[in-house]
Amino acid sequence: MPNSPEYSVVSYGRDLSDAYLGAVQGAVSGLGARILELENAAGNGFTVSKLYVGYDGGLPRLRRAVAAAAAAVPARPGGEQSAVVPPSLLEDARKLLVLDVDSTLIKQEVIELLAAHAGREAEVAAVTEAAMRGELDFAASLHARVKTLAGLPASVIDEVGARIELSDGAELLVKEFLAAGHGVAVVSGGFTQVLDPLADRLRLSFRRANLLEIKDGVLTGAVSGEVVDRAVKARSLAEWARALEVAPGSTIAVGDGANDLDMLAAAALGVAFNAKPAVQAAADAVVNLPQLDVVQHFVKL
Repeated sequence: MPNSPEYSVVSYGRDLSDAYLGAVQGAVSGLGARILELENAAGNGFTVSKLYVGYDGGLPRLRRAVAAAAAAVPARPGGEQSAVVPPSLLEDARKLLVLDVDSTLIKQEVIELLAAHAGREAEVAAVTEAAMRGELDFAASLHARVKTLAGLPASVIDEVGARIELSDGAELLVKEFLAAGHGVAVVSGGFTQVLDPLADRLRLSFRRANLLEIKDGVLTGAVSGEVVDRAVKARSLAEWARALEVAPGSTIAVGDGANDLDMLAAAALGVAFNAKPAVQAAADAVVNLPQLDVVQHFVKL
């Protein structure tokens, strides 16, 4: 079967046991897939093992077999996980990586940092958590949370921006994709005024977020224009892919909350990063490690 589609079965964790890797390899071989190449890599705080395989039985069947084999191995502190990457992301073609921002590209939820200035952090955090689990309409929850910011001086935006921390490995991930000639974009249910300096610093290809309304140097408690919700996130991915002439099969999306679900579904590979349970259940790949740069190992750069 020399012309079988080529997939990548990527295993990753703080460390990878022989039992885990043996189970994954056994599942692949058990389907009749041909192992073409084995590649190992290491990052700061994680290790990776990639099997490149030729297989005619289709992506869903291969994913089911790998997931079942991985689940059968007793869980270890190293957080061993595996993802099956479709052939389109292994091709020598330009790719587009689209990242959520809050709790994905960065460690914090910006609206909670802003709300802390109004003494409403706990209240807003509870609403954010429910919205990310998919229990509340995102747009309605955003308006309710932003309303708590009314009356704050616009200067709090710069104060919050100074406190933002990139997720571990985020800057490396962005640099690797850009250096290889690919596009990197961010789309956020957060705020343009906070995101823009960060996007400029990382030299991102595109960015989109909500615009906080400011009048006379004070936050009004409202947002201007269309709310960046789950539908806008998915639409943005498609729009940016067209702008860069990137095929749909060469797109990757990463997020953690329910408002990322449409975007993850629209991408060739949707990655749940330390995500809510509903997002992990729907995603093509799950990363439950703090290092965002694990994602670079899902594609051939």
